[in-house]
Amino acid sequence: MHSTAMILAAGRGERMRPLTDSVPKPLLTVRRKALIEYHLEALKTAGYERVIINHAWLGSMIEDKVGGGERFDLQILYSPEVDALETAGGIVNALPLLCPTEQAQYFTVINGDVFTDYDFSQLRKLRFSNEVAHLVMIDNPEHNPDGDFYLDESRLNINQGKKLTFSGIAVYQKSFFDNVNCEIKPLAPMLKSGIQNNLISGQYFSGNWTDVGTPERLAQLNK
Repeated sequence: MHSTAMILAAGRGERMRPLTDSVPKPLLTVRRKALIEYHLEALKTAGYERVIINHAWLGSMIEDKVGGGERFDLQILYSPEVDALETAGGIVNALPLLCPTEQAQYFTVINGDVFTDYDFSQLRKLRFSNEVAHLVMIDNPEHNPDGDFYLDESRLNINQGKKLTFSGIAVYQKSFFDNVNCEIKPLAPMLKSGIQNNLISGQYFSGNWTDVGTPERLAQLNK
């Protein structure tokens, strides 16, 4: 059972401009609360103790808002990036914080720009056998009608099962990032390779989930 999570908060939020010209995307508010605060509260409720937040664009604003985590009864640490390293690069850069001991082999990762009522405690209880990752999958939203990966019972598959969308919520094993350099590197090609090798499990989530990627979706949430 692991107790460390990472919130990905380094993106520039191009599609959210002009809202993100002066505010980093995770600090945009839904019902008068910053997106990132919903995640922190949910992680605390689920039993997590440590949260690593990576940032690049206007990162100091995130640190000023969230601080060291006292307000959430969490230990919060930061992994700054000069230029956003994309998902895999950002995780590799933060690995010394995510897995500071030999015993720490697993961690949860959440996209900072999703809004959801997912129960993160499910991920803390996962038991891995040979998997390197476990992805939470959702029904395909309007902006991603073709989905990302197939879920065949509890395994992700290249071409069989139900085609679903990756929610941006997952658990990873540290070894998944062995021999990956700290550079600008997307995660999707690594996931595809892991799925081809039958190393990635998954689960279906049917609750509330929104990728707050455009001003229109943010406005819809605030209605």
